[in-house]
Amino acid sequence: VQLVESGGGLVQAGGSLRLSCEASGRTFSNYDMGWFRQAPAKEREFVAAVTPSGDVTYYAESVRGRFTVSRDNAKNTVYLRMNSLKPDDTAVYYCAGRGDGDYATVSRATSYVYWGQGTLVTVSS
Repeated sequence: VQLVESGGGLVQAGGSLRLSCEASGRTFSNYDMGWFRQAPAKEREFVAAVTPSGDVTYYAESVRGRFTVSRDNAKNTVYLRMNSLKPDDTAVYYCAGRGDGDYATVSRATSYVYWGQGTLVTVSS
């Protein structure tokens, strides 16, 4: 599976962005899809995830209520809608995919097999 993110950019605090991640290769609809982010000098952290059918979602506490993850299996694409952005949201955002259905590990980066190259989101104060 190849993953390509898009939609990053510079936005003022309080603004919104929508990230997209298009998949190609194997059957996209079989995979859990996650979003992670990594800020400078910080470890990669979980942001959100969505199950293969799109009916169950998971969020980090830091983004719950502000971010929404969704997917369109017909378009092989997963989205991350980010509202009320804060300077602390500045990071490179990565999408990731995995076939593992153990939802106890959905927030662990090591449980994901496929990764995109990342897209930079910068939130100015």
